[in-house]
Amino acid sequence: MIRADIIITGNVQMVGFRTFLKNLADSLHITGYAKNLEDGSVNVVCEGEGENIEEMIGKIRENSPSFASVGDISTEYSDYGAEFTSFERTDGDVPKEATLGDLLGVMKSFDTKAETLVGILSGMDSTLKGVKEDTSLMLDKQDQMLDKQDSMLEKQDQMLDKQDQMLDKQDSMLEKQDQMLDKQDSMLEKQDSMLEKQNVHTQILTGFRDQTNQNFEVLNVKYGRISEKMDGILDEMREERRELRTSMEGLTDAIIKVAESKK
Repeated sequence: MIRADIIITGNVQMVGFRTFLKNLADSLHITGYAKNLEDGSVNVVCEGEGENIEEMIGKIRENSPSFASVGDISTEYSDYGAEFTSFERTDGDVPKEATLGDLLGVMKSFDTKAETLVGILSGMDSTLKGVKEDTSLMLDKQDQMLDKQDSMLEKQDQMLDKQDQMLDKQDSMLEKQDQMLDKQDSMLEKQDSMLEKQNVHTQILTGFRDQTNQNFEVLNVKYGRISEKMDGILDEMREERRELRTSMEGLTDAIIKVAESKK
């Protein structure tokens, strides 16, 4: 917490400047007072957090009232004294011992400010008319946008209806799929039963095959000699067939020669 003694020069009296200072100080939790000095400046003596006082000085430079014109701001800091409990504006806007010239100056100042205020109000009137026109255009555009939004909502409702229909069809397809899966499970159970029976038959056939192989082995042992004799007989028959073919070829040649000799 610190104490600051601030002098503000410029057109800062009789323009609502001290009221501006009080509102600003209250918003920043600064206590003290603001008073008009005879040289036309304003003196502010205040206490508060250093950051808040610096912020107040910055806003005095940048956001002073429209009728005011801030010149120079000088500040002296000292130790916090806890002297104040609130921020007040002291003294009047017009000196107690004012001359006629002072009063005329004040009246002229009021007249100038009044003309400025009229200009500002005229500008505000033009601005308000422009705002009204812009507002009308914005309302028209808003109505168009609302109409488009209603159209989009109708289309969205139609799409939702179609989506509900598709979901109903999907539910029906899922029910059919469940039925097909149930049938598939039943078929798989039957297939498992058939495979079990097939395994039994396979075992029986495997036993029969093994027994048959054993029987063939016995037959091979018992009838091996018969096979050898049959091979010998076949060899003899082949030899006789070759001799018969040779004899037939010789007989054919002899017949041909006899036929040619008769010619």
